[in-house]
Amino acid sequence: MTFYNRIDELETLNTAFESPGHDFYVVYGRRRIGKTELLKEFCRHQPHIYFLSAQEAEERQREKFVEQVADYFDDRVPRIDGWDEALEYLGEKIADEDLIVAIDEFPYLVEENDSLPSYLQSFVDEHLQETDSMLVLCGSSISTMESEVLGHESPLYGRRTGQFDVQPFSFRQAREVILYDIEDAIRSYAVTGGTPMYLTLFDYFDSSLADNIRSQILSPSAVLYNEPEFLLRTELRSPARYMSILESIALGHTTPNEISGATGIDSGPLSKYLRKLQKLRLIEREIPVTASAKKSKRSKYYVADEFLRFWFRYVGPNRSSIEEAPGIVYENTIEPDLPNLVGETFEDICQEAIWEGIRREEFEQYSEIGRWWYGENEIDIVGLSPADDRILFAECKWTSEPVGCGLVEDLRAKSEHVQWGPDSRTERFALFSRSGFVEGLDQEVDDSWSLFNVGSIDRILESPTEI
Repeated sequence: MTFYNRIDELETLNTAFESPGHDFYVVYGRRRIGKTELLKEFCRHQPHIYFLSAQEAEERQREKFVEQVADYFDDRVPRIDGWDEALEYLGEKIADEDLIVAIDEFPYLVEENDSLPSYLQSFVDEHLQETDSMLVLCGSSISTMESEVLGHESPLYGRRTGQFDVQPFSFRQAREVILYDIEDAIRSYAVTGGTPMYLTLFDYFDSSLADNIRSQILSPSAVLYNEPEFLLRTELRSPARYMSILESIALGHTTPNEISGATGIDSGPLSKYLRKLQKLRLIEREIPVTASAKKSKRSKYYVADEFLRFWFRYVGPNRSSIEEAPGIVYENTIEPDLPNLVGETFEDICQEAIWEGIRREEFEQYSEIGRWWYGENEIDIVGLSPADDRILFAECKWTSEPVGCGLVEDLRAKSEHVQWGPDSRTERFALFSRSGFVEGLDQEVDDSWSLFNVGSIDRILESPTEI
């Protein structure tokens, strides 16, 4: 698999390893997010022992680990009776070494022996700290990594020298992989999101987006056809209710009351499920950007990953039909509604473009950017700059027709409902449009307005950040 991006993470890991003293890094994140490729790329040109854990008996895993250590040092495999002895052996061998020891899928080892973090604590305290070597623990089970490695209750708490919660690629990063033109790249990103494995399954040279969806998602033999179920089983023993919640949110039920009504789950248990899905990075809770995170009751939930949003909107609810006639499902269900899904992703990409413009000092500074709503009024993007009493209002339109004066007047009217800052606040406006703008619109608005088509967005996101 080709290695993409992760430049900052690689630089941080290399700098840490090349600096004097020991290091203990924790790398975690969802399945398919590229953790293993990051580790392999990091280790590629450095002295290292890379151990990939498996779901098998503890004794066999321990034997394989010791064999790998012995093989690296060209040593006879010793007789080892426990993980304490295995790590003692490793500690003796690295005493005078400058070496990376990377253990991938660490949660599999903890499943078989929950005392392993305690043994690793002794290894770090008694051996690793006296060397210039580096230990890296990596895992896909976010809950296990946060509780057994990073959590306050973990014996390893406070011993790490760095950590990475590996995130999906932003649209800007994903453009290195997606080779379509800008419009189709946005459409494609709305389907795959920024998960590297999903991105690289699509053929951007010889296949259209429709062809890729049919072959890589709607085919029952395709990897992505059942991917969400495998993803949830990484973290959850009984994922059925969580699947129902994700499907209801993907279909547009975004408030707790709406989700409860769609799933039949009472509000008490539902709040527990929602918190768990948030912790697993599968959903996000949003409040109006002008509201207080602790006090606001106007929360909405969104599926945090574009591919999961696509799957739970189109694949999960239609699997029986897909088994019989995937082409019909695409033509009658997915294709007509896809612009609505892409429109949601387009809003996120426009936010990304604003942040990138701020970083490059092409845009005025805003410290908070997000959605705003109250009653029937909604604004796609509102940016706040409290230090300057400045506020930005923006709408994002993924439509086939150019945007005209109607949207200008509509946004002006809605902005009057946003209660924030003094009456003398400075107001800025922006419109983002897939199909551009009616002729002469730029002459009809004053200099407090900015107009962006997809070409403008592409230009902003393709240029390297200077800061």
